[in-house]
Amino acid sequence: MTKGTIYNQDTFLATIASRLGRERKRDGVVRPQWTKEPQRQVFADETPVQLVERLQEQCSRIHTTFERVTQAGLAKKLHEVLSRYDGKEVVYWDDERFETFGVKSAFASYPVEGAIFHEWDPAKREENIKIAERADVGITFSDMTLAESGTVVLISNDRKGRSVSLLPTSYIAIIPKSTIVPRMTQATDMLHELAQEKERFPSCVNFISGPSNSADIEMNLVVGVHGPIRATYIIIDDQ
Repeated sequence: MTKGTIYNQDTFLATIASRLGRERKRDGVVRPQWTKEPQRQVFADETPVQLVERLQEQCSRIHTTFERVTQAGLAKKLHEVLSRYDGKEVVYWDDERFETFGVKSAFASYPVEGAIFHEWDPAKREENIKIAERADVGITFSDMTLAESGTVVLISNDRKGRSVSLLPTSYIAIIPKSTIVPRMTQATDMLHELAQEKERFPSCVNFISGPSNSADIEMNLVVGVHGPIRATYIIIDDQ
């Protein structure tokens, strides 16, 4: 990934230092060590089972269907959800987990004649977006899942296009149980770790909590106004 260009950094930082009534510090700057970090205590004592239950409860609040299966039962459940969403054209990430968890095999055995499954292709560029626009269903794996808010965290790159979760009519997130963490605190920790690794920070990070929602007009909730109108989370017991 090409590193961006920063403009006027010295002037900006010098102005801040001046307003604070001191010289700009250029050496010896260390990250503060806080004596209290209450954000890390929220749900910290919950077991993986409890986090799954919390995620399920939150799904009921964000208009998202919650499904839970073993890896052996994933193909059957995926067929059920695709059928429910009238999935005849499906787009999905170029992600090794689709092979590892047997999702591609499930696509091959999907009992709907004429169904088409498109894998995101970095070489196709704009054609990928057109495919996602007309797709009935988009499918991704979750990179991290926040139990508190029912949020899947998607880290984009050239093989994991953001359009897959944003443009199709319906969306399916496949969530390995091992990706479930308490809340946003853990997501920011992960992103900070990625930022420390040279050229590893993603081009885009999406936080998706079910189908799109809007209550901009007279506080009347409308689901699916600017994105998928339906969403299902399929949790796989991989632990």
